Amino acid sequence: MSRPRIVIVGAGFAGYRAARTLSRAARGRADVTLLNPTDYFLYLPLLPQVAAGILEARRVTVSLSGTLRDVRLVLGEAGHVDLDARTVHYTDPEGGTGTLAYDRLVLAAGSVNKLLPIPGVAEHAHGFRGLPEALYLRDHVTRQIELAASGDDPATCAARCTFVVVGAGYTGTEVAAQGQLLTDALVRKHPPRRGVRPRWLLLDLAGRVLPELDRRLSDTADRVLRGRGVEVRTGTSVKEATRDGVLLTDGEFVDTRTLVWCVGVRPDPLAESLGLPMERGRLLVEPTLRVPGRPEVFACGDAAAVPDLDEPGQYTPMTAQHAWRQGKVAGQNVAASLTGGELRSYRHKDLGFVVDLGGVQAAANPLGVPLSGPLAGAVTRGYHLAAMPGNRVRVAADWLLDAVLPRQAVQLDLVRSWSVPLDTASPELVRMPDAPAGSQPGDAPAGSQPGDEPAAKAPGGEPARDRPRTAPAAHPAPGPVKRPDIPSEGDQ
Repeated sequence: MSRPRIVIVGAGFAGYRAARTLSRAARGRADVTLLNPTDYFLYLPLLPQVAAGILEARRVTVSLSGTLRDVRLVLGEAGHVDLDARTVHYTDPEGGTGTLAYDRLVLAAGSVNKLLPIPGVAEHAHGFRGLPEALYLRDHVTRQIELAASGDDPATCAARCTFVVVGAGYTGTEVAAQGQLLTDALVRKHPPRRGVRPRWLLLDLAGRVLPELDRRLSDTADRVLRGRGVEVRTGTSVKEATRDGVLLTDGEFVDTRTLVWCVGVRPDPLAESLGLPMERGRLLVEPTLRVPGRPEVFACGDAAAVPDLDEPGQYTPMTAQHAWRQGKVAGQNVAASLTGGELRSYRHKDLGFVVDLGGVQAAANPLGVPLSGPLAGAVTRGYHLAAMPGNRVRVAADWLLDAVLPRQAVQLDLVRSWSVPLDTASPELVRMPDAPAGSQPGDAPAGSQPGDEPAAKAPGGEPARDRPRTAPAAHPAPGPVKRPDIPSEGDQ
C-alpha cells in the first residue's frame, strides 16, 4: 500500500512549523512535500535589523532542506489548486510548471502587502514584507544620504534626507526606529551640506502608535521615537504620492524620495482563488483548522480565518505568534487524520509582545509584565533567539559586532526599485525584466545599451533606464493587493 501524500503550500511561520511537526510525527510513514518559492524560512521579526545593517541577510533565513528531515522541498509558486482532483499546480523559478498530487493538503500561503486605493502609492512606495524589500531599503537609504552629502541644492538634499513610513504597527514602528539610528550613523560618515539632518516621519490614522497593543507599550514606543527626533503623526496618512514627495491628509506636502508602506497585510490571493467560504480574504476553517466540507484540506496562518475560542464570533489575528502555533496544531491534526486519531482545536494564550526600538531600547510585556529600556531590550533579543529555529549563534555574533564596531556605509545595489514593486503576491522574490530568447541570467534588460545615460530619474534617484520596459513574465503582478507578529502586522 502506498504511503499517504501530504503537500504543504508555503513555508512561513505556519507552513514551516507544520512541516517540522509532520516530519517528526510521520516518521517515514508518509510522503511530506513542502512547496515554497524560496529554499528558506524567513524570520520576519528581525527583518528591520537587516534593513538597518545590523544583521546580514542570511542571518534571518533558515534552510528548509537543512532543518526539515524527511521533507521533500519543491521550489515553486502555487498557481492553482484543483480540489476535486486533489492536485496543486505550480510554476518553478525558471518558468517551468509542475503538479503535486495529495491525500492531505495544508494551505499556509501567508500574506502580502496590503495596498489601499491611494493615488501614486503603488508606483512610488515600497513595502516591507520580504528580504528583497529590506535589502533594497538598506541600499536606498544609504544612497540618499550619500547623494545628499555631495549635492549642492539645499532643497534636494533635504528631500533625500526625509524618510516617510506609513503605518505605526509593529513593522512601521520598528522600521522607523531602526532607520533613524541607521541614518544618524551614516551622516557621521557622510554629513550632508548646509547642516541638513535626517528627518523621519511615522504616520498612522490611529490615535497612537502600536494601536493593537497595551497602552503602556504604545506610550513607551512613542516616547523613545519622539526622543530621537522621529516625527510621530497620529490621525494622519498619505493622500497622494508623487515622485517628488507625498501629500498628507492634513494638507501638508512633504518633499521626500522615500515612502515605506507598512499599513498591514492581506491574505495571499491563492486562498480566494479556491472558491470556498471566506472571511475578509481568509479561508474559513473549523477550530481544528480543517476546511468545512473538505476533510482532506487544512489551512493555517494568515491565509486562514481561525475561530477564536476565547472570543466567540471573532477570529484570531494575522500575527506570527498565531501562525507559529497554528502550524503545530495543523501538523498534529493532519497526522491524526491519517491514523483515525482525534483532532484537537486551536486555542491560544498570549504570552506577551516585544517591540525592538533599536539600540538597547525596546518595549515588552512578557507574561503581562510591562518593561521598557535596556531590560526590555534584553528580553526582546532573548525572545527572538529562543524563537528562531536556527542561526542563533550567528545572530548573536552580529549583535555583538554591531555593539562594538561602526556600521558599514556601503550600498551593494543588488536590488533595483522596479524589482520590488508594492503590488506583488510574491514579496519574497525579486522581479526580473523580460529577457529575449537565448539571453542568459544577468544579461541587461532588453533595449539597454552599455553607457546609456538616463534621460530621467526614477523615484529615489535611480536611473529610469534600470526599469524593465515591459512587465516581467516570470512573476506577474497579482490583482488586488495583502500583513503584523509577535509580529502582529506581520512584523514583530
